[in-house]
Formats: sequence, structure tokens, C-alpha cells
Amino acid sequence: MGPGGLWVRAAHTALSAAVALGLLLHRTDLHKQEERGELLQPLIFVLLVLCSVLLYFKVSLMDPGFVKPEEEVKEGEDKGQGVVIPQIPGDIKLRRCGYCLVKQPMRARHCQLCQHCVRRYDHHCPWLENCVGERNHPLFIVYLSVQLVVLLWGGHVAWSGLYFEQSWEWLQHNIFLLVCFLLIFIFTIMVLLLLVSHLYLISCNTTTWEFMSHHRISYLRHSELENPFDQGIIHNLWRFFCSRHLTAWEKIYFHKNSEPV
Repeated sequence: MGPGGLWVRAAHTALSAAVALGLLLHRTDLHKQEERGELLQPLIFVLLVLCSVLLYFKVSLMDPGFVKPEEEVKEGEDKGQGVVIPQIPGDIKLRRCGYCLVKQPMRARHCQLCQHCVRRYDHHCPWLENCVGERNHPLFIVYLSVQLVVLLWGGHVAWSGLYFEQSWEWLQHNIFLLVCFLLIFIFTIMVLLLLVSHLYLISCNTTTWEFMSHHRISYLRHSELENPFDQGIIHNLWRFFCSRHLTAWEKIYFHKNSEPV
């Protein structure tokens, strides 16, 4: 972990803890429930915040699908994680990455920040300080979903503690809640847009990189189909969320492009 990643993760943890603690200590609905001895909702809120922070660390620290050099991988199996590596038909030639010199599977891309090629590369997330790829993309969606629930609930709680008066004293007493509400509002919009856009792309079986750079990606430009990996919404979602193995995208690509149009 580099110093940049350490600072980003520390900032995320500190911000989450500060906002959650502030909402529990100020005169919000959650604080009033604590005073009445009704601890169920405050406890669920704290557990959700904790869950979102743990998911954040899991997604940001896990292997997103780095392509390993051939000499470090057993035939058909990744030593480090025991995940089955898809077998590519012998007649299909894989290109070598110009940076790390590994054989690059289809849909993989080299990340200059991570210094690795990543399977089914989606994007490099600066807030995670990690790539989002084939192995951590499903968990990234789970993280965004939990984070959105926390933000919506946190926004409601922050609003419940605000009572508006035009006075300097009111601003002094409510400045923390006001800042919390504005931060929560901004992050809610960002997370909501991210989640909706990713769910749309997943339903089409495409990635952010492929969507943004379609005209520059050779296997998409030379395909007879608009999206050679699209197998229908149901199959796309099932493969993304339920498949426990990495996918040999070359098989799907060449099978689809060999079908009569």
C-alpha cells in the first residue's frame, strides 16, 4: 500500500466516523431515540456504517483481477487465491502488454497507477486507490448499494436535527449538521449516479472503459456486433453476480462473431 492509498483510506474512515458520531450526538431523531432508550435504530445505523467501511476496505485492498506472469501461475489455477484461470483455445493468440510484458487476456487493460494488467478492466477508482476489475467489481456494486442506504438514512437523520432560524446563534449551533447534510447530499448524488450507471453497463455486459473508449479498442472496432459480449440482461447479470470463476471472454467473442448475422 502506497502513502497515497493510506491517506485516502484514513480520510474515508475518519469522515465516516465523524459524520456518524455527529449524527448520534446532536439533537437528531437517532439521538432522541437513544435518550428514550430505543436503541434498535441507532444500533442498526452504526452497524450499517461499520459494514460500509469494512466493504470499502475489502474492495480497495483486494486483488481486482491482476494478470500474473505465466511463470507464477500453475496450469489452470492461480496459486494465491485458488481461483480457476480460464483456458484459452490454443488457436487464439493473446497480445503482450507493452508495459508489464504479460500475455493480456481479452478485455484486460494495463493500469499505469497500479502497474498491472487487470482482467475485465472497468476503471481505476481514486477513492478506493485500486482498480475495479473482474474479481472485485461485484463487491464494488455491493459496497455502493450499502453506502447509498447509509447516505440516504444519514441525510434524513441530519435533516431531522435542523430547525431553521435567521440568527448567528442558530448557525453556530447547527453548522456541523448543516455541513454534514451538504456533504451527504453531494455524496448521495455521486454514489447514486455511479450505481445506476454501473448497473446499466453490467446489464449490457460492458465496462466503463469499453463504453468510453469503444472507438479505440481493437476487438470492439473489428467486431461485427455492437457488443460481442452481450448475452441478454438475465444472463449478463447472472454471470456478473453469480459466477465464481473468471471468464474466457475470447470464447464468447469468437463464438458470437462466427454466428451468422
